[in-house]
Order: sequence, then C-alpha cells, then structure tokens
Amino acid sequence: MSKLNPDFADRQKTSAEAKKALLEKMRANAPANRPGFQERQAERAKVAEAREQRQAERAAVKAAEAEQRAKEAAEAKLRAAEEAEAARQAAELEKNRAAIELAALRAQQKANRDAKYAARQARRDQRGAKK
Repeated sequence: MSKLNPDFADRQKTSAEAKKALLEKMRANAPANRPGFQERQAERAKVAEAREQRQAERAAVKAAEAEQRAKEAAEAKLRAAEEAEAARQAAELEKNRAAIELAALRAQQKANRDAKYAARQARRDQRGAKK
C-alpha cells in the first residue's frame, strides 16, 4: 500500500520498529551505563554492610543486656527467697521463744501457788498442833 493508506502489516511493522528504537534508547540511558554507577553501587553496598554490622552489634548489646537483666532478676528472686526464709525462721524462733517464756512463767506461777499452799498448810498444822 501507499504511505497515505498503510495496511495492518505496515502499521505493525512501524510499531515494532518504534518499540525497538525506544528500547534501544532506554538501554542507552540505563543507570548501569552511566558514569560512576559502579562506584555508587559499591558505596551503597559498603553503607548497607556497615548498617547491618551496626544492627548486629546493637542486637548483641541488647541480648547481653537482656541476659544481664535476667541474671539480676534471678539473683533478686533468690535473695527474696532467702530473706523470706530468714524471716520465717525468725518468726518461728520468736514463736518458740514466746512459748518457752510462757511455759516458764506458768511454771513459776505454779511454784508460787504451791509455795503459798504449802505455807498455808504449815500454818494450819502449827495451829492444830498448839491446841
């Protein structure tokens, strides 16, 4: 056909050529073809590696701190248990001491009552013996 009236095949061919030309133009302008691209990519890779290293260091520090906090918590729990046991033993000792003191007091009171009774009996026996 003529240029004025292209048929379908001519339009397809023209479109394919235009796409091919556009693709070549894009490949020529691709970032990989620009000057300094490799250097920028290398710099980005170094920055990313440094970032990952810092993140790993922070994670290691956090893990160490968490381990230290867990250790301190375990020690505090152990100290609290020891203090509770000491308090329980002190309370038991105080209870036993109070019971011993009470028993001693009651024994002393009984001895006093017995002494009074014995004195009363002795006085009665003396009065009865005089008569």
